[in-house]
Amino acid sequence: PLRVVTPVHGVRGNPVGRQRDRPAHRHINCHTPSPDERRLQAAEDATSAGEIDLAQDIAREVLTHATRPADRVRAWILVIDSAGHTMTEVDAAFPHALADAGDDPRLLGKVHYQLAWRALIVGGDFTEARQAAAHSAGLAAEGGDRRTELLALSLQAQVETLMGHPAAPATIKRALKEPQDPNVACHHNGAGSARFRWLVMGDQLAEARATVTALLREVRRRGQVESEVHFLRGLAETELRSGHCGRALDLAREGLHLAHDSGIGETASAMLTSLAEASGGDVDRGLALAREAVEHAEQDGDTMYLSRALGALGYAQLVAGDPAGTVRSLRRVRELEQSLGITDPARGRWQGDLAEALVRVGEPAEAQDVIDVTREHALRLGRESVLAVLDRAEALVRAAHGEHDAAVAQLTSAQDRFAKLGYGLEEARAAFALAALRDRRSPAAFDEATRLFRRCRALPWLRQVDEAVSAPEPAVEAPAEPAVLDGLAAMERQVAALVMEGATNREIAARLFISVKTVEATLTRVYRKLGIRSRVDIVRLAAGRRAK
Repeated sequence: PLRVVTPVHGVRGNPVGRQRDRPAHRHINCHTPSPDERRLQAAEDATSAGEIDLAQDIAREVLTHATRPADRVRAWILVIDSAGHTMTEVDAAFPHALADAGDDPRLLGKVHYQLAWRALIVGGDFTEARQAAAHSAGLAAEGGDRRTELLALSLQAQVETLMGHPAAPATIKRALKEPQDPNVACHHNGAGSARFRWLVMGDQLAEARATVTALLREVRRRGQVESEVHFLRGLAETELRSGHCGRALDLAREGLHLAHDSGIGETASAMLTSLAEASGGDVDRGLALAREAVEHAEQDGDTMYLSRALGALGYAQLVAGDPAGTVRSLRRVRELEQSLGITDPARGRWQGDLAEALVRVGEPAEAQDVIDVTREHALRLGRESVLAVLDRAEALVRAAHGEHDAAVAQLTSAQDRFAKLGYGLEEARAAFALAALRDRRSPAAFDEATRLFRRCRALPWLRQVDEAVSAPEPAVEAPAEPAVLDGLAAMERQVAALVMEGATNREIAARLFISVKTVEATLTRVYRKLGIRSRVDIVRLAAGRRAK
């Protein structure tokens, strides 16, 4: 059996797993296991139970005296697997494993499967990972190793899904064909898991929930701890996308607790719990968890998972009222995914948050560029929920350009599409953006957003609504912007113009639908660009311009 790491979904791998009730036919075997085979089975069971150090110690002890190639390759794979996401620490094991495998296709298939994961985690090379997984599947088929063949096909399908490769659906079907290995069928790197990911990315949330719930039930029955951590996270993600923030938070916290107890999937669980906290719990806790996930991914050299962790951080920063921080984090995600070759926007779903944050910091042109590039891929892949998110973000760009009616129409359409797709939280966010564009002086303008956020139990977003409703509205409209502000970005001009009017930072935040922190950061940039030191100097500049 193999244990494999899973950076795509942030979980460490798992062998067949220590089962409470193995099928009886597995015990009907004419072959009497050797002492080394028993030791290696014990190591794999230890891995399944989360005893990673024990598994590695057993494997290395076997390598000191084992001579059978099958035993040695099995031990090397345990050593490689025990490194988790820090695969660079065991690079020296790969040449030894290949040498011990010789020309045996069954053994080579197992080693090349691990090489495929290395290409993905360490190299961030999707093309190489896909080719290595396909090669592993071919070797395994030649050697009659159906289990490794199924795992390799599932990995190939996941990589193709992230690449937006047209072959992904066909590869998933190949991985689901009979005969199946019952242990692979519920394995977190098996075809069932690949199918679940495909359903989530394709907006089929009800079917995705049923699929992952069944998988979670089965791995709990079998006692496969690592797969349990993974599927808890998958179910939490599905509930979060459906707008069930309270349920998602409970599941995410349960998964994080289990990850800490077992030492398995801690970075991934911290990332998902960050998203759940920022949506339905404590946004400060969400920020802390996201930063923890980023730090661990950077330490591990895991470029795949670093982009996911930074995406979670950017979202938490947006909810916390720090769009400038969101821009910093999500620009890094954009660069990472471009270098990795990730083209499917449904993988991380950070693009809309980046565009919204860019509008808030006065960079609508860059926001539109993010929207245009992402829309091209979303249209090609049929990602309907992503297209609705992009429309919501584009409406904010239009509003920043003064196209009020067009923005309202686009937001209304996006909200309706979210409702039909079952994305409750995204629907509520669209209603909130609509309320900000309508009559802000009327508390009733925010009633629908409040109702929808309450239905989702999205407590951090409800606090944003409360702040928007209670913020005082400036008594008069902002004056026309003086020419002295022409060199500033759009958001900077709006903030400076309101300062010239005499508005406080809180009043400016209420008028422009941004946080007070964003107002302060924007003013700092204004001072630098205009060569002044304070808001008093802005007023003096305006007065001098008018006197002329």
